[in-house]
Amino acid sequence: MISGDILIYIGAFLLVLTVVVFFHELGHFLVARYCGVRVETFAIGFGRELFGWNDSRGTRWKVGWLPLGGYVKFWGDESAASTADREQLQQMSAADKRVSFHHKPVGSRMAVVAAGPIANFILGILIFATLFMTMGRTTILARVDQVQPGSAAEQAGFQPGDVVLAIDGEYIESFSDLQRRVMLSAGDTLDVLVEREDQQLNLMVVPRVDEFTDAFGNVQRRGLIGLVRANNPEDQIVEYAGPVRALALGVQETYFIIDQTFVYLGRMIMGKESTEQLGGPLRIAQMSGQVAQVSIPALIHLMAVLSISIGLLNLFPVPMLDGGHLVFYAIEAVWRRPVNPRVLDFSYRIGFAAITTLILFVTWNDLVNLRVVDFLAGLFS
Repeated sequence: MISGDILIYIGAFLLVLTVVVFFHELGHFLVARYCGVRVETFAIGFGRELFGWNDSRGTRWKVGWLPLGGYVKFWGDESAASTADREQLQQMSAADKRVSFHHKPVGSRMAVVAAGPIANFILGILIFATLFMTMGRTTILARVDQVQPGSAAEQAGFQPGDVVLAIDGEYIESFSDLQRRVMLSAGDTLDVLVEREDQQLNLMVVPRVDEFTDAFGNVQRRGLIGLVRANNPEDQIVEYAGPVRALALGVQETYFIIDQTFVYLGRMIMGKESTEQLGGPLRIAQMSGQVAQVSIPALIHLMAVLSISIGLLNLFPVPMLDGGHLVFYAIEAVWRRPVNPRVLDFSYRIGFAAITTLILFVTWNDLVNLRVVDFLAGLFS
């Protein structure tokens, strides 16, 4: 019999992924409709259709049996990747061309393609804004209570009572900001501006690599300098933001996630971060289930983070992804003619190989890091 925990993992994973994918495809769909493109299919999941319906404008809305993605298929598309059906395009009547995606001006096509990732960013912003309005936002001043003996912070000259104001010129609003900035800076030299007895000092500190096991039993790596925050009540502020302020905070949080993603990727390319921390569907399923057991707001927060991450991933200039399509359309806009079909076909093959390799790599990471053999052994226990 499948355990209750496994059912929570599967249910939470499907909920998170379905919402994120739906909003991504909805962005494509709405802008395509606005631009006068006929949409043949709006699909959540792949493979054989489990159920579906046709709307008044002839679009087939359906759910596939493999719930690991989705797609919108436009009039003139050959596949879910929005590659052109050249034979169909050549045989189209004038009326068909007016609603064909591939006959639309390049600006319209770029808008339709970009709308998916943008919808993911908007979803993330709206989720964060809703959480800030309903759950509040707790800000704890970055005041130091203790400096751990022998730590990087002690060597840098930190003292109890110091208030961290900025790191490398970036304003630090809270102790959480300090932690998040340090976590992705292991081995880097940080210029930290602190306030000490009404004076401002610059301290140079190099976070050390720290491996730890989180509350869910996952081994994580982070930068650590050895500061313990103060628990003074006057240092804690709980803000229930109004709609405008909440949206501004949602944009700020979204920007932070995007910025830190690029920081991590840059450090990984330079060899300062391990690729073992990259996760795939199994890791997302595990995280979703674990977070769902903590609280519903925590699961919703994870949904926002994943939506932003998926939106950003889709903007990478890889053929078959939205970013790859945008690159080809940008070239078309500059050259005033479409990219050679043979070049497109070759690029899509490279893109498919790259995406497949990435999926296999992150899945292997999942199998290793999540000890899936033990997981499967206990699946039907």
